[in-house]
Amino acid sequence: MLLADAVQVADGKLYILGGGWSVTGPQPTPAGIAIKIEVTANEFDRNHHWELFLEDADGALVLLDTPEGPQSLEVRGDFVATAPADAMPGTPVIVPMGINFGPLPLTPGQRFTWRLVVNGESLEGSTASFSTRPMPAEL
Repeated sequence: MLLADAVQVADGKLYILGGGWSVTGPQPTPAGIAIKIEVTANEFDRNHHWELFLEDADGALVLLDTPEGPQSLEVRGDFVATAPADAMPGTPVIVPMGINFGPLPLTPGQRFTWRLVVNGESLEGSTASFSTRPMPAEL
């Protein structure tokens, strides 16, 4: 996983703009998450469910105020990976995902982590942490 200003998937590849940051804000800023999931042959042609959560430094879900009340920031989806016809047997398949968010009103001066869970498991490399800058002192 990689934090970026924006991410797009096209032709099975990730296109990343402003990738690799770990500090943002303090004002709300758009952000993207580039995700590359490697699926092994024994997991081909099966439904896989993924979930992405934003957590605070204590591992609690981050809640944002919405018209319906406080809501955690979560994104979910499903995918199926299939080996290309010309792939060598046993070659894993890469599933690229790009998830973009508009400006998020996150608390300044805090640490956050995006956590990806696939089929109920946190996989190696399935987190991306960042900090928000503190608000500047008033003059």
